[in-house]
Amino acid sequence: MTTRIRTTHVGSLPRTPQLLEANNRRHAGEIGDEEFREILQASVDEVVARQVELGIDIVNDGEYGHITSGAVDYGAWWNYIFSRLGGLTMTEEDRWANQDVVRSTPGNIKLTSFADRRDRARFSEAYSDPDSGILTGRAKVGNPKFTGEITYAGGEEVARDTALLRHAVDAAGAQAGFIAAISPGAAARLKDEHYGDDTAVVNACAAALHEEYKAITDAGFTVQLDAPDLAEAWDQINPEPSIEDYRAWLRIRIDAINDALAGLPVEQTRLHICWGSWHGPHTTDVPFADIIDEILRAKVGGLSFEGASPRHAHEWRVWQDHELPENTLIYPGVVSHSMNAVEHPRLVADRILKFAELVGPERVIASTDCGLGGRLHRQIAWAKLESLVEGARIASEEL
Repeated sequence: MTTRIRTTHVGSLPRTPQLLEANNRRHAGEIGDEEFREILQASVDEVVARQVELGIDIVNDGEYGHITSGAVDYGAWWNYIFSRLGGLTMTEEDRWANQDVVRSTPGNIKLTSFADRRDRARFSEAYSDPDSGILTGRAKVGNPKFTGEITYAGGEEVARDTALLRHAVDAAGAQAGFIAAISPGAAARLKDEHYGDDTAVVNACAAALHEEYKAITDAGFTVQLDAPDLAEAWDQINPEPSIEDYRAWLRIRIDAINDALAGLPVEQTRLHICWGSWHGPHTTDVPFADIIDEILRAKVGGLSFEGASPRHAHEWRVWQDHELPENTLIYPGVVSHSMNAVEHPRLVADRILKFAELVGPERVIASTDCGLGGRLHRQIAWAKLESLVEGARIASEEL
């Protein structure tokens, strides 16, 4: 019997102009929560139906319930949590505007500001040029800081997320669904004026976010933990640390993920790792091979990672040397979020077949490198998903 390669994506999908307008009108106080909820439900119904029509097997809500600053937004996956955690005080400081210079020392990793990242320093002219395409069109977003005990305050919002998706999934006849949620380590990447200890902040985020993860799995969906901090944060440590120090830093975050997921069905969990969604050179990315051993300690049902990016497409080789834990799936990205070129289905199929050869076709679910919403024009994003589905069909026939 031939194994059919299933398909999914990482989460964010382009918002419709109507939803973007509704977001703006709600923020301006021109429409109330009830009217916005009706628009949001219609938008989620539409995006789920379109995924099902394309042939995506494991669908989601496009992350439409997460706050966005506009059509171009590299941080909506992170910013949504600002209203769901207690212990935060909002500021007007955008993360890319912060000019703090923080230096790490051996055995003592500290994240510097986004403006002081090593890739940005190497390509300072390109990053500073508004026409370079790296951060073009991005709106400024104020970031909060931790000023009190971290608690979870997002019960109503996550209940809305699950209800919206359940309505859409049932209406469209989708077979399975997932909801993306920020990881503890990623949530902890804010200024701390309360705990004074990195591990304490990460663990407090884990305890709080357990409630969000549980609400998602209790609703019958898979929870995807978005954890770009596991790979992308390497570039935010200045100077470059030793790989041993970085692995120790990762260990704290993997332990927190395991604590936050304790008691939840493993088969309803997956972990997303990426190297950042902005369109930069990424020459200072940490190699996947250097962190894979720590990643594999995560007690999750699946691992999502970049497999199509020009900086990371070659890293399928890590699966030649590392064995997946029992009952663990991989969700390799076979189309990229970081370029407008739409991958040919033949290339998509070739990528899928390579991963299937290494870990077994029954353990491969074809996906995207990262979220497509906020990074690509909606026409291009949907064309990439079409290519993803067609590539999976070709690969399935050739297994």
